[in-house]
Amino acid sequence: MKLKSTECSLKLNNERVSGLQNAIHIEELSKSFKRKRVIKPLSVQIESQKIYGLLGPSGCGKTTLIKMIVGMMKPDAGGITVLGKRVPDASLLSEIGYMAQSDALYTELTGRQNLEFFAKLYGMSKSERKIRIDYAAEIVQLSNDLDVSVFAYSGGMKRRLSLAIALIQNPKILILDEPTVGIDPLLKQSIWKELERLKAEEGKTILITTHVMDEAERCDKIGMLREGEIVAIGTPMEIKAQYHAASLDEVFVKIGGGH
Repeated sequence: MKLKSTECSLKLNNERVSGLQNAIHIEELSKSFKRKRVIKPLSVQIESQKIYGLLGPSGCGKTTLIKMIVGMMKPDAGGITVLGKRVPDASLLSEIGYMAQSDALYTELTGRQNLEFFAKLYGMSKSERKIRIDYAAEIVQLSNDLDVSVFAYSGGMKRRLSLAIALIQNPKILILDEPTVGIDPLLKQSIWKELERLKAEEGKTILITTHVMDEAERCDKIGMLREGEIVAIGTPMEIKAQYHAASLDEVFVKIGGGH
């Protein structure tokens, strides 16, 4: 699916990003809460125009790490560079599409009004807003429910609207915290096809957290997080070979992710 009105801006965006080997560079990052070390000093490079999966059990630090990358949380030590800019940087807000683990929606508004609100925040013209809203709603299969109050949405519909909001401003980087939780298998497949298209055709960099191993298999590279540390990193095939495992589920158990 291509949007003709954005082809020129996409080309310019891709040319700027292509010069950066790593879209996200994390160096010696750490974070503690009430003396508990949630993220131990870690360093990770996330390449441009790739889908990078961050895996780990609940409580391992995935969401904390994501929030620091987005600039919502300040690390205790270390630094993060996104698209060549040190986080936090207000100019990055329009470059990152962020989908949080918990839905931050205006439930008294309709789905369309939510999308309109966020599109206006990014200064889109009326015609551009219509194109982006139609595109995002179609991707998450909410086109027929846009004029319904979000209060009446199911949990899965709210997740889909949150993903649409992350896509609305055509960002260079998508950061998605467990985006397919509560979404039916058919729609999940459709969303993953679009993520792969966004990477291949529009040069997006996508960072996604997940518990689901079949989704992890679709990532170009994955990092396995346990108790605030990256304990394995590489392509799905490389990690399985490293741990002499037939599946990522088996690797997950071997590194202690199954307890």
